[in-house]
Amino acid sequence: MAFINLKDKILQAKIVYYGPGRCGKTTNLEYIYNKCRLQVHSEMVTVKTQGDRTLFFDFFPFDMGKINGYEVKIQLYTVPGQVKYNSTRRLVLKGVDGVVFVADSAAERRDKNVISLRNLEENLALYNKNIYEIPLVIQYNKRDLAKQGVEVLDVETMEKDINSRLKAPSFEASAVEGGNVVLTLKKIIYETMASLEKELKQEQAK
Repeated sequence: MAFINLKDKILQAKIVYYGPGRCGKTTNLEYIYNKCRLQVHSEMVTVKTQGDRTLFFDFFPFDMGKINGYEVKIQLYTVPGQVKYNSTRRLVLKGVDGVVFVADSAAERRDKNVISLRNLEENLALYNKNIYEIPLVIQYNKRDLAKQGVEVLDVETMEKDINSRLKAPSFEASAVEGGNVVLTLKKIIYETMASLEKELKQEQAK
């Protein structure tokens, strides 16, 4: 459940961008940070690990309204994608309210996507969270690679690999060009806020 500041009437939710190494998680957040400056109320913090890094900053979704009278503050995080940083990924997932799974469209990265999704499911389970129940949006990133002559998986194949059972909302995207980056963000914020509103009502009904 998101953190609630009763004094200032702020509900703080956490959204994590997850996926294999070099899939474009960092590029997503950098694009959002630069494109949506009016809604970003903090500096972008970079925590470097050897060969990888974690980013986070606070985002205020002005156009999404309030939840039960509470202003909503979203904390956006990325996780390091490399397998050796699994302990860091677990730490970042603590208290997560919503997830964007960023899949790499490059054909050579197909197996990495599947392994990373399985890893996400396992790490969520450590916090008693179910990948089939948590707000989740899938982004098929790097669609622009086709212009560079790189073999790209078709969306039907990626849906079958990643989303055949989850049935999560999904978007083709290019974080480098900005295509569907903001749309992905808006969708996960909407899904997360709907989930939190439902949880709040259940808590108040007790």
